[in-house]
Amino acid sequence: MTESLTARRALPLLDLTDLGDTGTEAAIETLCRTARASGVAAVCVWPRFVAQSARLLAGSTVAVATVVNFPAGGEDVERAVRETRAALRDGADEIDLVLPYGALRDGRAEPAHGMVAAVRAACGPACLKVILETGMLQSPELIARASRIALAAGADMIKTSTGKTAVSATPEAAEIMLHAIRDAGGTHGLKVSGGIRTVADAALYLALADRIMGPDWATPKTFRIGASSLHAALVAAVETAA
Repeated sequence: MTESLTARRALPLLDLTDLGDTGTEAAIETLCRTARASGVAAVCVWPRFVAQSARLLAGSTVAVATVVNFPAGGEDVERAVRETRAALRDGADEIDLVLPYGALRDGRAEPAHGMVAAVRAACGPACLKVILETGMLQSPELIARASRIALAAGADMIKTSTGKTAVSATPEAAEIMLHAIRDAGGTHGLKVSGGIRTVADAALYLALADRIMGPDWATPKTFRIGASSLHAALVAAVETAA
């Protein structure tokens, strides 16, 4: 597949993201304007910017996603549920929840399952993406176990990373997660996030999805790329071929 074709395929799968430490209303306005013009799947913003993003994107096909229990992945279920409900009231369409990966790493599965199940119940019809933080889980066995737990507890999608740790998305972690999704019936989705900056990076993850799940599986409902810096590269590749 040529670079331009990859870019055209990847752009509608993008979650255009602003989770930096210095976010401003002006930056969010630019983000949402760019999202509208590009036809990406969603914007992903801090909870305090959800209401603004929902207003700016009203009437468009671009969803508004936000993060809860982020980025530390603590075990306070009630707080995560409150954050979720507040974000939904403000207009969020999608919730990206950080799994209590520390508990799982310590051999305690119940906090992870309980957190996902509680937030699933609070989400209603909203899309729930569960961030496994695979760079902190590290071992293939733990990544596979986290994937199974999140899917069984109600995740619509599982996501590699917060983008806030030294190791974010890797092809190795994505492959393990895709196998878990396939084993669960193939109807759930994958979001790869963090460190994906080039068209070649996007092509690598799309090829993984095609190989494991089939060439028609990756759609905005089943496959997302969480990145900001990738957007410019995708647009440039599309425009160069035009």
